[in-house]
Amino acid sequence: MKKILSYILLSLFAVSAAAGNDGSDKGKKDWGYLTGSLESTNHFYVEDAANSFYPSMQPQLKDGNIFASNDYLKLDYYKGRLSAGMQLEGYFPSLVGFPIAENTMSLSNLYVSWRDKSYSVTAGTFYEQLGSGLLFRSWEDRMLGLNNALLGARATYNWQDKIAVRAFWGVPRLGKVADNAAFMGYDKKFFGLGLTGVNVTGADLSLSLSNLLGMDALSLSLEGSILNKHESLSDVLVASGLPENTFGWSGRVNFDMDGFFAKGEYVDAGKTPVGSVMSGRMGRGNAQLIEFGYNRRGLGLSVTGRRMERMNQKIYNYSSMELGFDSAANMLSYRPAMTTQYTYMLTTLNPYNPEVGDKVICAGEIGGQIDAFYNFRRGTAIGGKRGMKVHANFSTYYKLNENGGTKDGGFLFRDFSFDLEKQWTKKFKSVLMYSMQEYNKHHENNGLYIGLSHIVVADLLYKWTPTLSIRLELQYLATKDDQGDWMAGLLEFNLAPHWSVFASDMWNHGDTRLHYYNAGVSFTISHLRVAAGYGRYRAGFICSGGVCREIPAYTGANLTLTASF
Repeated sequence: MKKILSYILLSLFAVSAAAGNDGSDKGKKDWGYLTGSLESTNHFYVEDAANSFYPSMQPQLKDGNIFASNDYLKLDYYKGRLSAGMQLEGYFPSLVGFPIAENTMSLSNLYVSWRDKSYSVTAGTFYEQLGSGLLFRSWEDRMLGLNNALLGARATYNWQDKIAVRAFWGVPRLGKVADNAAFMGYDKKFFGLGLTGVNVTGADLSLSLSNLLGMDALSLSLEGSILNKHESLSDVLVASGLPENTFGWSGRVNFDMDGFFAKGEYVDAGKTPVGSVMSGRMGRGNAQLIEFGYNRRGLGLSVTGRRMERMNQKIYNYSSMELGFDSAANMLSYRPAMTTQYTYMLTTLNPYNPEVGDKVICAGEIGGQIDAFYNFRRGTAIGGKRGMKVHANFSTYYKLNENGGTKDGGFLFRDFSFDLEKQWTKKFKSVLMYSMQEYNKHHENNGLYIGLSHIVVADLLYKWTPTLSIRLELQYLATKDDQGDWMAGLLEFNLAPHWSVFASDMWNHGDTRLHYYNAGVSFTISHLRVAAGYGRYRAGFICSGGVCREIPAYTGANLTLTASF
């Protein structure tokens, strides 16, 4: 009851602050200013035998509880060059499908920072990324239930935009899991509570050769990073020969001139275990990333290639099973799926999710994508009166074998998509899309199953008035594999700027004959948004920024509140 009361008080505080921040303090002494945001996501679960969902079987729902809530209150204070902030998190308990937290409230993201024109210093929690993130990235994504922020210190220095240096040290956060309810979610040994500890030390150097040499017509930079991860091991693991320190580095080059761009990165992630941590076998993680393209005069073209071998870096490489930490929270690097990031229902049923060296029994992956778009201008033969946008993407990936090559490696994923966006009149716009996806969904079992699907989407928008619009989505997925064919539809009414109402359904009419329905309404005023809905959700994946986590099926109502001030 105390947790629920705290949650209500936090909600009222954020809403009243959002409504009361009207600028009436103008002219008073400068005490700095405070910004904040509240995000509260609440689910009410119901039993649904057809969807194989039973609330009593969920580990965080106990004693007949059908309610779960993820809540975040973030506050930031700014005064000149000084900034400070904190985040208060509450889980009452955490939502089904997210890292498990049972009725906890704690402080996180507590920091203080000083920023000058050429340098900055931060103490407390912070986020950091080296290069593209393949070597190291700490970030928060509430949709994924991920927050691996560092608790430590960071310093940066930038000399006339010619030389930039960063250095940091910190203890990575492991997220909210059942047996990890320590202050801020960091490992307990750091606070003298006796569990295994991890810390990372890193530095980054960037040289702008174009600025150093006065080359105004182009941009050319060289960058490099180093990272050391220290993991305190038990005597048994040390005796088996496993290292407590893992050293990695990366080198990068970036070029841009007259719309042409090229980027290259090489990563050496250090030695990682091959197979069981007790086998004593070690392999060196490495990755290569290259991207080049052109973007000008309505044309955009990019080609990206990536090879990753043993790049499944974790906060805990050796102790995760011993401590029971959630695998999705146990991430130390950023390995997004470099494919089209879809938003339509049927195109996201089976997203590609790189799991190099973890669930996939292979040494790594190699592949890439080609992405192109062209904007036909108004008044041209194809563009017509209002122009037209065309976009296409092709991506494919293959496994690496134990020797790091592709021979006998095997196919992983392939996707080709094409979409056309056209504004026909002032009131009517359409998006038509086709996607062909081929996924070796059982690649961890020697590639015995390959699925090929064809997906078509029609997204139609009609504006009755400047404030009233209606949007209709019609989708179909055809396949001979998996669960067979699907169809889906969505109808959405928008009354700007306050109201939005929608209803949708995904129907698998090939095998299960099950409907995955959903309906909801949202209301927005100023900096406050409230949304409510009810639906049945299919087991699958939830993705954000090319990173996915697996979620179970569930059915129920939801209520979301977001506010900022």
